[in-house]
Amino acid sequence: MKKETWNGIDRAKIKWFPTINYKKCIRCLACVNFCTHNVYTEKNGKPIVANPNNCVVGCTGCDGVCPQKAISHPPKSYLNNLAKNAKPACSCGGKCKCK
Repeated sequence: MKKETWNGIDRAKIKWFPTINYKKCIRCLACVNFCTHNVYTEKNGKPIVANPNNCVVGCTGCDGVCPQKAISHPPKSYLNNLAKNAKPACSCGGKCKCK
């Protein structure tokens, strides 16, 4: 299986995934029901970030579905800095379809 990358960076090295503030969370599970990438699971009626690397890099969709604003992601500046320092995955400068 091909290793998943983002801008030539191994996805497993990118710290992009949701964080749940359980002091705000009302256990409505809107995040679990919204995310189609299996990032969340439910355990004892509570949402859990079970598969953080399944989160699509740059996606913050679940933040907006939480009625209590209990979900957050790193700032977009984190990704901007990663992208600035990323090296192309191949010698063509990233313009080919070999990724």
